[in-house]
Amino acid sequence: MDAVDEKILAELQQDGRLTVTELAERVNLSASPAHRRLRELERSGAIRGYQAIVDADALGLGFEALVFITMRLEDRDTVDRFESALTEVPHLQQAQRLFGDPDYLLRVLTTDLAAYQRLYDEHLATLPGVQHITSTLVMKQVVAERPLRRH
Repeated sequence: MDAVDEKILAELQQDGRLTVTELAERVNLSASPAHRRLRELERSGAIRGYQAIVDADALGLGFEALVFITMRLEDRDTVDRFESALTEVPHLQQAQRLFGDPDYLLRVLTTDLAAYQRLYDEHLATLPGVQHITSTLVMKQVVAERPLRRH
């Protein structure tokens, strides 16, 4: 990956709806080489896909919680069952397995505190192998959807 590829990635992260012609102009290439580079970035997996960034508040999902989970048991079967069950938790936006304590970090969006409490009681508290759950409520987003760069 060279500086031109990095520029292509930066431009697409700012506006994923650019045409190849617009992209080529922004990175100082003609359309054909820009298109070849774009296809190679897609083929290599550097670009995994394209999506719209949807505003959670516009959908009425303005209540955000970060959930820290410590597991009681961390054998392969329990971890597999826990991670499989996570895929069924509604409003779960991200789930990350961590080194150290806690074991998992979840990002959850709901409509309000009452909806989060229902989600907690009906889904999070019933996940297999969970010893302890701690929630932190997000006051506001300071940095979100920052474009990725290698340097």
